[in-house]
Amino acid sequence: MRILITNDDGINAPGLLTMMAIASEIAGPDGEVWTVAPAFEQSGVSHCISYTRPMMIAQLAERRFAAEGSPADCILAGLHDVMKDNPPDLVLSGVNRGNNAAENTLYSGTIGGALEAALQGLPAIALSQYLGPQTAELDDPFNAAAVHGTATVRAILDNTPPQNGDYRLFHSVNFPPVAAADVKGMKATVQGYRRDVNFSVEPHFAPSGRKFLWVRGGSQHTPTEPGSDVAACLDGYISITPMRADLTAHDDVQALQGALPK
Repeated sequence: MRILITNDDGINAPGLLTMMAIASEIAGPDGEVWTVAPAFEQSGVSHCISYTRPMMIAQLAERRFAAEGSPADCILAGLHDVMKDNPPDLVLSGVNRGNNAAENTLYSGTIGGALEAALQGLPAIALSQYLGPQTAELDDPFNAAAVHGTATVRAILDNTPPQNGDYRLFHSVNFPPVAAADVKGMKATVQGYRRDVNFSVEPHFAPSGRKFLWVRGGSQHTPTEPGSDVAACLDGYISITPMRADLTAHDDVQALQGALPK
């Protein structure tokens, strides 16, 4: 198997080493793992692409490239430049430092990389490591992802039907904020919603007197509804959320059509 990996934490992020180990096991001894990751951290860029400017790409080692762009840019670079003659069979994005559950999903560059791969017709999985007090005490905060990542990816690949639709299925995986030994199992989940938690800005003034705004988030351990990604992770389970790029509110289309002027 040929696997392309990317992330949004950057080419030198420790989570990318964890992903490389997972991908190498999945690819097998006769497979290949290619890396095209952002040259600098791209957290929070979602699915943006560098549509109005070119990006520089540099080869750092065999099958290892850094691109001055977003994770979605890296997927485009990997598919249409680096691996254009022999495209990958699978795209893995992450392992992200921090969760990409609930509303974080909408901001995540890790998710954006997987989403772009799905739009390009490839199976794709985004992997993220939830952090918390228990992971802060570990020598490796990615311990749960490192130990359970391969089995999780294999479980998804073994249980995903062939995709023929316009908007292909992809998956978001969040490993719980516990040590690997304390992981209880895997759960299929929906995207949660942390009520009363959102991003905001905090003003600061430089010594020159200029005003700067820092974006800040809310509590990542606010409970969500049972069956959701956050709820599963806070209960010690690996959450696996199937996703599509189709943003249509299908439940409202018929009602809207009935209310429109004839």
